[in-house]
Amino acid sequence: MNDRKFGRTGHPVSEIGFGAWAIGGSWGDVSEADAHAALHAALDTGTTFIDTADVYGDGRSERIIASVLKERGGARPFVATKAGRRLSPHVAEGYTAENLQAFVDRSRRNLDMDCLDLVQLHCPPTEVFYRPEVFDAMEEMVAAGRIRAYGVSVEKVEEGLKAIEYPSVASVQIIHNIFRQRPANLFFREARRKEVAVIVRVPLASGLLTGKMNAGTSFAPDDHRAFNRNGEAFDKGETFAGVPYELALELVEEIRALVPEGQTMAQFALRWILMEEAVTTVIPGAKNAAQARANSLASDLPALSPATMDALRTLYLQRAAPYVHHLW
Repeated sequence: MNDRKFGRTGHPVSEIGFGAWAIGGSWGDVSEADAHAALHAALDTGTTFIDTADVYGDGRSERIIASVLKERGGARPFVATKAGRRLSPHVAEGYTAENLQAFVDRSRRNLDMDCLDLVQLHCPPTEVFYRPEVFDAMEEMVAAGRIRAYGVSVEKVEEGLKAIEYPSVASVQIIHNIFRQRPANLFFREARRKEVAVIVRVPLASGLLTGKMNAGTSFAPDDHRAFNRNGEAFDKGETFAGVPYELALELVEEIRALVPEGQTMAQFALRWILMEEAVTTVIPGAKNAAQARANSLASDLPALSPATMDALRTLYLQRAAPYVHHLW
């Protein structure tokens, strides 16, 4: 497993991290045993970055992480969580210092940590990025020793660009995959210039880029791939990267022809993301140990050829971009 520097913090983290949404909820049933096994497997392969949130299973994901880390002992990986989505309604006015501190303190209890490594504002309304007092509240929690650093998780490139105008924002988490390539146009360049860490989420487009889905694939009722295709519960770009499912299946078949022998499509898709130097870590999810181990192997794959990179860029511009580029 290769490491990359986490922005200007200088902290080394594995370039393949562990996305802990799936072990929390909204991805169908994942047993406690499978959740523990998946996280253990990722850590066994050298993963040193875990991403979670207080709303993943209403704290279940955070508590599982705490349990696994307690079982393992020794050096602790870098753990990032998120705050803000517990607000109901989820509006900018709710991002007060009092509310944010309450959310952070709850995550500290769930994760059994006095000081959290990183807390990210969890895809807040765009207006929040224009409220300096919100970022002042995060600064106060750093000064108080509740958190070591803070960042943001965003839906839109514009939100990421606004966030990194605040000098102490350490990281931006953003969707980037073969179907969502807009961050590479400007955002990555600016993040790199300002030494802001970039965490890439939804790298496999909710599983589409594993190549294992087809028109007949069914999803459990509590799986967001069943209930959020049109943004019924949260931003539709979080589900299948916002690309219409039927079109995405066609594109997957075109991508399949580019995957080198001996690689899975998922590993290929992760390696494509790692070709971007501005990316600090990519956080695929895993619902079992086998998936976690397979994800980690992408770090050791050879670079993609210029011809392959050009083909994937053309596929995006001609087929996927008309559905997603202007939205996020």
